[in-house]
Amino acid sequence: MTARALEVVATGPLATVQDLGRPGLAALGVGRSGAADTDSMALANRLVGNAPGTSCVEVTFGGLEVRAHGGLTVALAGAPCPMDVDGRQVAPYAVVWVPDGATLRLGAPTSGLRSYLAVRGGVDVTPVLGSRSTDTLSGVGPPPLEPGRQLRVGRATGPLPGVDHAPVRVPDSGDVWLRVARGPRDDWFTEAAYDALLGSPYEVTAESNRVGMRLDGAALERARDDELPSEGMVAGALQVPPSGQPTLFLADHPVTGGYPVIAVVVRADLGLAAQARPGQHIRFRGSTR
Repeated sequence: MTARALEVVATGPLATVQDLGRPGLAALGVGRSGAADTDSMALANRLVGNAPGTSCVEVTFGGLEVRAHGGLTVALAGAPCPMDVDGRQVAPYAVVWVPDGATLRLGAPTSGLRSYLAVRGGVDVTPVLGSRSTDTLSGVGPPPLEPGRQLRVGRATGPLPGVDHAPVRVPDSGDVWLRVARGPRDDWFTEAAYDALLGSPYEVTAESNRVGMRLDGAALERARDDELPSEGMVAGALQVPPSGQPTLFLADHPVTGGYPVIAVVVRADLGLAAQARPGQHIRFRGSTR
């Protein structure tokens, strides 16, 4: 029996292996990492009969090309990329069969930024500290994918769901609305600063990656300017350096930071944030959750 694997032919701007990450290790200096958009990863996995957190390939802005060794069942969710198997067009959000020796290619997505390619059985790379995720900040986990890499495919453990296609809403191409709760250091800012955060659009700059996104918009004025000792950080934290321009931390954020956090994006909206492209605008609304 031929061993099943995905051979990486091309990666696009960035392709990594991701699962649900490494929770609970921040006290040891190890961040959670994991998929930036966990809902999209879970959907891709469910379409091929995997558990929602099974390791898959996170693709940034398309461009991935992989060759199947052994026939493979795959699905793509998240940012909708044009897809073809040896030149035959196939669809995202659908169950796709890739025959032995065939090549699957992804174009640039029409909206959104990150896509998740799940393969039935999961991507079976060696776990590090209990996870197969690539942490691009710390270097923990497997390195980002490169051409020539062979990704073993695991054994399927569950039945296919009997669904050929999942009708889902694609990521927004306009303004992205995110709910926020007041941060632990909101008292370091003037009330006008918090009002500006909720009342102004912030552009996603090109200085954005899996660690976080730098935003450009109304400057957030501090009420105090003394130094803050480093303290723990979470995904979704809006940390504000002296420039007044916030940075929104994503999956590979540092475990500590020394700038005050004015607000935190609610966990349920982190996937929306992860799909925002440079040039798009983010708007924040208050939440008690």
